[in-house]
Amino acid sequence: MAEAIQKKLQSELEKYQLLQKDVSKSMSARHKLETQLTENNIVKEELDLLDSENTVYKLIGPVLVKQDLEEAKATVAKRLEYINGEIQRYETLLKEMERKLEQHREVLSSLQQEYQRAQGRTVGKVPGLCHVPAVDRYGKVYHLSPLIPIQGLSHCQH
Repeated sequence: MAEAIQKKLQSELEKYQLLQKDVSKSMSARHKLETQLTENNIVKEELDLLDSENTVYKLIGPVLVKQDLEEAKATVAKRLEYINGEIQRYETLLKEMERKLEQHREVLSSLQQEYQRAQGRTVGKVPGLCHVPAVDRYGKVYHLSPLIPIQGLSHCQH
């Protein structure tokens, strides 16, 4: 019985770790979008300082091409709108992923307790069990998740 629980624990842990990787990738993408947002806001502020007598150039490949000021402002405004929409999409996605991570932590915790009971041990620190770190959407790592049996890992500290 303990082996079946351990296999299920290992399977749940792998799902949890995959979800953590997805969260990390999504956080990186959101961070990149935030950088683009900052850059485009700076461009917008600079364009707002110009009047119709100023000349604006757009870089297309290795060539600078003259561009109408209003067209440049419209392009930047559309870009800002798109970036803001993508940031909102990633925020929603990350909230959903955090919810799923929390569900996985709860499942892992209950399976770990069930595993310990099947082994006839009290719930607590058990040799061969490791903490699974939790990562929030800002990249901060927490060690709040349950102890999980991981075979073949010797880095577990007790």
